Amino acid sequence: MTFDFLSPALADAIGLLGFALYVGNYALLTLHILCSRSTAYFTINLTAASAVLIGLTSNFNLPAALIQTFFIVISCVGIVIRLRRPASGRLPV
Repeated sequence: MTFDFLSPALADAIGLLGFALYVGNYALLTLHILCSRSTAYFTINLTAASAVLIGLTSNFNLPAALIQTFFIVISCVGIVIRLRRPASGRLPV
């Protein structure tokens, strides 16, 4: 799939931005600056996966696209779970 309005160089740049978001998110998680149970963590992962998936439009790779699609779906699920959190603030186990 290609986007006619998106040059290959721009698609690559967006993909690199996604890579930077993944690496930055993981670094923040490792340094205990960001919690893996936070909505922000899943939002950054969603944005990163979407950007990498856009980057794949210039050089498509099915396994990589499937991984990014999985991350998009599971990040959306994580965000919805956190937004539907009970009043107690605790996540369901």
